[in-house]
Amino acid sequence: MQRIGIVDLGSNTARLVVYAYEPGRWFRLDDEIRELVRLGEGMGTGRRLSPAAVERAAVALKLYADYARTVGLDRLEVLATSALRDAENGGELLDRIRPLGLDLRILSGQDEAALGVSAVANGFILDDAWVVDVGGGSAQLSRMRGREFADGRAYPLGTVRLTEAHLRTDPPRGGEVKALERTVEDHLGEAADAMARDPAPLVAMGGTIRNLARLVVKTSAYPLARLHGYFLRREDLERTVNRLLGLPLARRLRLPGIHPDRADVLLAGALLYRWLLRRTGQEGVWISGYGLREGAFFRHFLPPPHRIEHLRGFSVRNLFERFPQPTFHVEQVRRLARRLFEELAPIHGLGDDEKELLDDAARLHDIGMAVGYYNHHKHGSYLIERTHLLHGFSHREQALLMLLVRYHRKGTPRWGLLRALARPGDKKLLLRLAVCLRLAEYLERSHSGNVDDVHARIGDQDVVLGIETGEDSAIELWETRKQAPLFELAFGRRLVLEPTRRGRAGVSPAAS
Repeated sequence: MQRIGIVDLGSNTARLVVYAYEPGRWFRLDDEIRELVRLGEGMGTGRRLSPAAVERAAVALKLYADYARTVGLDRLEVLATSALRDAENGGELLDRIRPLGLDLRILSGQDEAALGVSAVANGFILDDAWVVDVGGGSAQLSRMRGREFADGRAYPLGTVRLTEAHLRTDPPRGGEVKALERTVEDHLGEAADAMARDPAPLVAMGGTIRNLARLVVKTSAYPLARLHGYFLRREDLERTVNRLLGLPLARRLRLPGIHPDRADVLLAGALLYRWLLRRTGQEGVWISGYGLREGAFFRHFLPPPHRIEHLRGFSVRNLFERFPQPTFHVEQVRRLARRLFEELAPIHGLGDDEKELLDDAARLHDIGMAVGYYNHHKHGSYLIERTHLLHGFSHREQALLMLLVRYHRKGTPRWGLLRALARPGDKKLLLRLAVCLRLAEYLERSHSGNVDDVHARIGDQDVVLGIETGEDSAIELWETRKQAPLFELAFGRRLVLEPTRRGRAGVSPAAS
């Protein structure tokens, strides 16, 4: 295992993230420290770092260097962005921190944009996208094609810079808003035209868009406590911007989901995003929980071209590595769930996507045992929602995984508070997949591999499930019979078990 710290020294904040990982196998976020440095303060109207900003940044970087030494990080990497890149006196900060011996790299605008694309390529199942990152000092806009960086650059349109240049009253006047939008148009007009001519999903990263999305989520009772993969609709952003425009800073500070050290500059970023969606005709923007730091991490975690090849499968394995369970039992449940899905295909009518989702749920069904046996089905569902390791799945698919794990051993599967994420027909889908998983779980009740295979004979009134078993499979048969009412609810047919003993082919006890 290795541990790396990556610092994003931005115009607004300096944030350290620490990742533990085995190259190419698994990773997890181990720690995070965030300091408000406002390195770009005053650069909305000039090109020099203020003495106070240099001091704040130097103090934060010394803190991070001391932390890295104390906890024994294998490596600490500092990535400096637009403030240090654009400042005429950036050498003053470099001189201050030289005794720390930090590995500091000042990113070009293109470097910064490319790292954003790397984050999106490893966080979404998208081949093509436009990627935007609005920071404190600059905004990066990039084109991803085939999961690779195609083109991109940085623009002097950060939230701190725009706020200082244009939004001087509280709340801002209409003329100030129009002036800000003219500045955005001057810099991004041609790029926005290119986006309109070459449509692709728009993915946004950075604290500005996450704060805006969090405000929408918290005021709309959205059922999932995660932002990565959330689609912020243009109409919701419009309503949010209108609300922010009418509030002074003191009231913006009290809004749910808004970080206090962003409240004074958030509106500038919100106006930029509103302009971009209006200008390009995009219906909304996908929120990325990954950003520049994660893009840089993948350069260490993966060999060139630094891409996770099968994102969904990797995400499931990564979560399983975080909460490992006995492999034999898990693989037996996966195998039996797949066989049940295949044998019942004529009456469930589902396809490969649903089969893959069932397999993912089977791999994760017992991860709650990492917390404890009692209620481990509930613990597992909670871990899937809260660990933020599942990428490549839509929020609906994540909800299905949570529910399949939640109901893998008992209860009647229901969407409950997650029903806002369901599509028409998903009530029956959840029920049928849950039955396949639960039967597989109980056919492997003793964790001993007693059941070799299953075969289904499907009639109009019942389904006879032929079960090839060993001699000591009484517990498996007993527990599986108890699931007959749920099977009938899901498929409208009575479940009949017909066991065949291993080594005595053709001899079956009476069906029951």
